[in-house]
Amino acid sequence: MKKKQTFYRLALICGILMISNMMVFAQRPVDLVNPQIDTVKCRWFYFASACRPFGMVNLSPDTDVDGSWKSGYLYDSKHIRCFSHIHAWQMSGIPVMPGVGPVKAHKGFDANKATFSHDGEIVQPGYHKVLLSDRDITVELTSTTRVGFHKYGFGKAGQGHIAFNLDAKLGHGNMQASSMRPISDTEFDGYVTMAPTGRRKKPCTVYFAAELNKPYTKMMAWEKDIVELSQIKGKNPGYYIEFPVTENETVMMKLAISYVSEKQAWKNLRAELDHWDFDRIVKESQTQWNDWLGKIEVQGGTEKQRIKFYTDLWHSLLGRRIVSDIDGQYIDNTGDKPKKRQTRLGQDGKPIYPHYNFDALWGAHWSLNILWSLAYPELMDGFANTMVDIYENGGLIPRGPSGGNYTYVMIGDPASSFFACAYNKGIRNYDVEKAYEGLRKNAFVGGIRDRAGYEAGEMPAGGGMKYYVQRGYVPLHRDGSGGHREAAAQTLEYAYQDYCLGQLAKALGKKSDYELFMKRSENYKNLFNKDAGKGIDKKYQFDSSVGWICPKEKDGSWYKDFYPIGNGEFNSKGFVESNSAIYTWYVPHDIAGLADLMGGKAAAAKKLNTQFELASEKRYVAPHGGHSGNWVDYENQPATAMAHLFNHLDQPWLAQYWVRRVKEEAFGDITAYGGYNGDEDQGQMGALGVLMAIGLFDIQGGVGDASQYEITSPLFDNITINLDQRYYPGKDIKISCKNNSADNVYIQSIKFNGENWDKYQIGHNELIKGGKIEIELGSEPKK
Repeated sequence: MKKKQTFYRLALICGILMISNMMVFAQRPVDLVNPQIDTVKCRWFYFASACRPFGMVNLSPDTDVDGSWKSGYLYDSKHIRCFSHIHAWQMSGIPVMPGVGPVKAHKGFDANKATFSHDGEIVQPGYHKVLLSDRDITVELTSTTRVGFHKYGFGKAGQGHIAFNLDAKLGHGNMQASSMRPISDTEFDGYVTMAPTGRRKKPCTVYFAAELNKPYTKMMAWEKDIVELSQIKGKNPGYYIEFPVTENETVMMKLAISYVSEKQAWKNLRAELDHWDFDRIVKESQTQWNDWLGKIEVQGGTEKQRIKFYTDLWHSLLGRRIVSDIDGQYIDNTGDKPKKRQTRLGQDGKPIYPHYNFDALWGAHWSLNILWSLAYPELMDGFANTMVDIYENGGLIPRGPSGGNYTYVMIGDPASSFFACAYNKGIRNYDVEKAYEGLRKNAFVGGIRDRAGYEAGEMPAGGGMKYYVQRGYVPLHRDGSGGHREAAAQTLEYAYQDYCLGQLAKALGKKSDYELFMKRSENYKNLFNKDAGKGIDKKYQFDSSVGWICPKEKDGSWYKDFYPIGNGEFNSKGFVESNSAIYTWYVPHDIAGLADLMGGKAAAAKKLNTQFELASEKRYVAPHGGHSGNWVDYENQPATAMAHLFNHLDQPWLAQYWVRRVKEEAFGDITAYGGYNGDEDQGQMGALGVLMAIGLFDIQGGVGDASQYEITSPLFDNITINLDQRYYPGKDIKISCKNNSADNVYIQSIKFNGENWDKYQIGHNELIKGGKIEIELGSEPKK
């Protein structure tokens, strides 16, 4: 009897230990995120460790501070120059740096930089810890949405200080004015005004309010030399505060920001962070991130694939920034002077949605639009409200707003696909008639399409809309200014955007507009040259198909020096950051029509497959800045649907094959030296990676009233997409894969809700009711 009892006790103990180990090793989605992936040469707005989803504060170390590119946190750098609070599209600000002993910050970032290494560094969503080794200060960072929270562990006693290089160039450009003032012996506030950049045409002011957990004894300023506050003569000084520290003392600082006023910054601080419990904020931040990331749950695959998946998903929810305060106030900078505005409030008096700052949605119809509308529909409503607000304030639906104003980044009107996707999926908590009014305005002369990249001024013409409306194409050589004045790309993007407007017009019962825009959506045909590149086609074994998209001149003649790819230039003539080999396929709304021009679907598929084979030796990417030089380029948006095109050319097994190869070879790296190929672009490449990994996509970008998700082979054995039941009737979508492996990439069979499914598509309206997709995979294509 005693032996039996002993046995049962041992079994119970073993069971408890096993459960405990399972709990210890069970990884939450947030635990799998690696923020340091591809940080070796990233953009200013790419890296933000101490940040909430879309946080206004994006607090992180800056190793390099000069320029929009190769700046912010760069993995191979040996020094940290500051910890700044804003890493956004065309915005930066509030750099701080703790120190002990003599102040050197007035001599510039280089003079005051601190050494660090990755030994002992901890980088997680919502938290960053790093040792400034040459000054023996351990820095820990976390944040709420609008407040940065600093924790400095001083390893040695002395005169401690925190420097505020408000005068210094940071990221995108210079600062033109700054001020800081004491409020009490623990509180202070101020502002800094960012000078205009080539993209953000007007100054932008950010205000801050800060508090220490101990009194500071002195506040000083500098212009060239250190001076008393009363001796400041210029408009753009830097500052520091000073306080004594004992050995191993911890000093904490809370710093809130607002684009409206210091008063609003204080309001944000008091509302979001009224205590000094640093660990609590770290925990709350990671819980919030886990809730967002947990909208999509995955099991199976390799640990590397799971790390990359949740890092991709994290980026899709990170790069675009909230710019409204806790009460919904924000700054409108579209007029002669900045104006304080208010977002819509609910019955409880709280903002319904925040106001956002973001880079262009150029190409987002193949990434963010699909992902957000399925898993995060509330985001679609939020960004739609922002764009409608900016239209009401400034007269145009925007394309990449920054600092409360237009930047006119890139080309066309990508908002048209965003709104068409949102509305036709039932995401409609905004003024849709006002949105349509603005989108329609953009589709004609004088709208935002007429402004080529960054083109401001009263009479824009770089977009060539007068030619597009009159002739059905944009000619290569014409009047106008602005960047990205690449006529063939503009024509193709306008045609797709016309299709999007046509679909929205149809849903709104605007029959004449529907007919107008659907007719204009066929304008891509005006640039298809069946005689272009015949010799090239034979050289690369494209002999069964004919023609490429080719630029035209004003007189209707074809551009004479045509070649489908370039030699590594920024772009080929007529194509934005790309070439004809890629943009020829930019007809997501009419692949069947494009294939007919090429001689049929079989010929088109052979041509496309050859392009992938040619591009495989370069991992399907071109170097950033050398976009003309490859047959496929997943480094940049125009190519990001190419592997899925085979679904529309009646060869879905090739989509399954190439999607898996691109995902693993172009986007599979989880080191600091790869993963996004240098430009993740504010969540777009992350969202694309998520869609590839779960095996769902939509070539048309979800813009139709009967949009379809295309199925490719997922990376994981089990996937659960938890639906937002405020928008959709179903609870979740479950995807299971049998026989999943690196070799088994081909779909053998599909069942949907237990029924055999002989199509590669499932309708959005069916999927959002909830259900289960069962996929069996194999090593040979099931044609």
